[in-house]
Amino acid sequence: MAYTAIDDAGIFFNSVLYTGTGTTHTITGVGFQPDFVWGKCRSQAQSHRAIDAVRGGDKVLYPDLSNVEGTDSELITSFNSDGYVMGTSGTNANDNTETYVSWNWKAGTTSGIATNGSTTITPSSYSFDQTSGFSVIQYAGNSTSGAKIAHGLGATPAFIIIKPINLAGQAWVVYHQGLGETKYMEMNTTAAAATASWPFNDTAPDSVNFTVGNNNNVNTGYNYLALCFAEKSGYSKFTSYMGNGNADGPFIHTGFQPSWLMIKETDSTSGWCMYDNKRPLSNPGYYNVNQNFLQANDTGVESDNSNLALDFLSNGFKIRNSAGDTNGAGNSYIVMAFAEFPFVSSNSKSGTAR
Repeated sequence: MAYTAIDDAGIFFNSVLYTGTGTTHTITGVGFQPDFVWGKCRSQAQSHRAIDAVRGGDKVLYPDLSNVEGTDSELITSFNSDGYVMGTSGTNANDNTETYVSWNWKAGTTSGIATNGSTTITPSSYSFDQTSGFSVIQYAGNSTSGAKIAHGLGATPAFIIIKPINLAGQAWVVYHQGLGETKYMEMNTTAAAATASWPFNDTAPDSVNFTVGNNNNVNTGYNYLALCFAEKSGYSKFTSYMGNGNADGPFIHTGFQPSWLMIKETDSTSGWCMYDNKRPLSNPGYYNVNQNFLQANDTGVESDNSNLALDFLSNGFKIRNSAGDTNGAGNSYIVMAFAEFPFVSSNSKSGTAR
């Protein structure tokens, strides 16, 4: 059995739960200095928030909305070695007594992004990590179909999210390798996958660049945020599966014990269902089934719903429901998954089911 290249997924991704204070609040337990923080209030209907070190802790986008970037100097006042410090800002981030989840990714390299002779847009600012296969990049569009943008991963991205920063009314456009370069999805809506050439110019990404068309969503005279992910053995998986419409649902192999999942039906309308290993119903982090979910496209509170239950296993996850959002009969789904522990590490330790 091949060993994984990443033994400790927790140095690149981690979920943290906290309760808001309405005052300056240090969030710890992340395990590293995060470069991208995606947060959601669990106890109140509030928008998701996306904050990164590239744009700065006072800049926020909302994954469930098509709004422009907001500015709030009291949102994240500093990124620290084990998390970050929140200022006094309340809404969506630090309301007193409200409960929150924070999903955190590490990048960290902020110079020396690779380009080649075909690169036409070099990001204006960025942070990337080639070991974990993650980059946060900001770029200025050039209104040219076929524009090639350097992503810094040194490997082909399997999953890309693009959002205009300073143009309202535009979607969070998603590329997934399971759909290919001729289709796209919108993370802030329930829409099914659509076929169009304008998002990715019908061109697959490569180890240096991803390609975009000429469209306000991805590449005109505005600034854009792109989150790029390459698949890494034992750490991340961007796969797809077909539902069977049965409570004894399909098993999806990832090669690791998941810590975080996002699932989206591609051939019909449905929510972007999000699970992690910190929010199960009882004894968080230890026992199946996991049925506490949020949706990336929705402001709703955390739902404890057996109709969307699944199990986190040592080498993947198993669907335990027949709901259309995750297991409609004959329906297709894409997955974005990150590890808690590899199925087999380089020192031969094995992951176990929760």
